[in-house]
Amino acid sequence: MAGGLKNIFGKKEPMSFLDHLEALRWHILRSVLVLAAVTSALFFFNNFIFDTVLFGPTHPNFITYRVLCRLSQLLHLGNMLCMESKVQFKLVNTQIWGQLTMYMWGTIVAGLIITIPYILWELWRFVGPALKPNEMKPVRGFVYAASILFLIGAAFGYYIIVPWTVNFLNDFQMSSTHIDNLLNINSYISTVTSLVLWMGVIFELPVVTYLLTSIGLISSSFLKKYRKHSIVAVLIVAALIAPPDVASQIFVSIPLYLLFEVSIFVSAYCERRKNIKTI
Repeated sequence: MAGGLKNIFGKKEPMSFLDHLEALRWHILRSVLVLAAVTSALFFFNNFIFDTVLFGPTHPNFITYRVLCRLSQLLHLGNMLCMESKVQFKLVNTQIWGQLTMYMWGTIVAGLIITIPYILWELWRFVGPALKPNEMKPVRGFVYAASILFLIGAAFGYYIIVPWTVNFLNDFQMSSTHIDNLLNINSYISTVTSLVLWMGVIFELPVVTYLLTSIGLISSSFLKKYRKHSIVAVLIVAALIAPPDVASQIFVSIPLYLLFEVSIFVSAYCERRKNIKTI
């Protein structure tokens, strides 16, 4: 444990720097072993992981396309949001190790997403014992909140960001010439996994905000002061991860901005808890 070691009288003594490194090494080792075990188990479900999950956005009947088309009709937008007819992917492999490499990488990423709650729990086991009792209570739900937010972000990336991004990039052509887009499997898998993982990380913003507010590095007034700046930042992020059409920008920008507003609420909640304890 990272908090201290017990002596012969059962009392905790401060751990040295090397003791902390040793404890951290075991937490990392257990996380790696669990990740390896989960990844190994997923090798038996390769058809589901690749055909159903990773290659899901290449299928015309992917759930996102069906939902968006239905939403477009409900909003009387015609086929503005429909993408079924545009889904025409041609995945190719140009390297002799390409399919094997991407097979292993895709399985590892799937294992990582499944293992994230356990990795966060190991992180909490390392950091938690070093906290004082009054510091422990406010962050007791760290593992649950961080795990849920990461999974929500990963789902948002997979069901919203990935379909729009890969379709836009696949359909994009320079006006001066005609070049057929044959998507390299390495490029496709890397794009999908990167977007999913990064969205999972971005959705950790409320948890990071709570922790930073707890130690006094930021405040709700600080976040409110830069609210207008956050809108610009959200639009920039949306422009980077979504196609440059109005519908895509709106669908991506709104959740990201709501995430910032939730962070302000979380920061204010943390401040109220701190004020109650100091009274």
